[in-house]
Amino acid sequence: MKKPPRPLPWLDAGENFPPVASAWGHDDPAPGLLAAGSKLDVATLVQAYSLGIFPWYSEGQPTLWWSPDPRMTLYTQRFKLHRSMRKTLNYFSNNPACEVRFDTAFEHVINACASKPRDGQPGTWILPEMIAAYCALHAADHAHSVETWVGGKLVGGLYCVNLGGMVFGESMFAHATDASKIALCALVAFCRAHGISMIDCQQNTGHLASLGAQEISRDEFTAHVTQVMTRPAPAWQFEPVYWNHLMPHWTQQTP
Repeated sequence: MKKPPRPLPWLDAGENFPPVASAWGHDDPAPGLLAAGSKLDVATLVQAYSLGIFPWYSEGQPTLWWSPDPRMTLYTQRFKLHRSMRKTLNYFSNNPACEVRFDTAFEHVINACASKPRDGQPGTWILPEMIAAYCALHAADHAHSVETWVGGKLVGGLYCVNLGGMVFGESMFAHATDASKIALCALVAFCRAHGISMIDCQQNTGHLASLGAQEISRDEFTAHVTQVMTRPAPAWQFEPVYWNHLMPHWTQQTP
């Protein structure tokens, strides 16, 4: 007979998170689930991410906090730029009508991400209170959008969290072919240019694995986060020269 799961800690507002090692394990109903409750404010989110914890829950549930083991991560130097995507980037980066922008439409990006369900999940996990919380985190310069623009229209993008030398990927969307992939490539190029070696992907998907992401232990992940947290955060602005960090032989064509 399977034993019942351990009680899940309930956090009052302002209460510290329990140790991540106490998260539910593989024998529990929801591996990686750490706690419930607390508030979705800037201070709580910064504390959570600095400890390797993130919120994820559905409508009708309390705020749920997760720290899975293992953790899906992308080492930026191991990113796989497939040949077809290289051709797409060559065209995009040399087309005057195409550009990557950072942080010019954060609220639009997160709302577009909220309009699509997470893989394998019914409905959206980016609820209105989550949108408000990450918009506040953006205003505090801890959350950022990477945007793909074509002909003056936002056609895809992603949003992420940045603390020091660590980037935590959240969600992406596309209204045009490869638009979200272009945004991800731009984020990897930006990270390489600024010496950011890891992007947190949270959960394992086949798509992420095909791009070079891999699972590492929670201990390894949290140790890395602790190590790079004290570095200065980069200035979130994309320069075309950053493509050189992804495509070493890239040259921008002059009009």
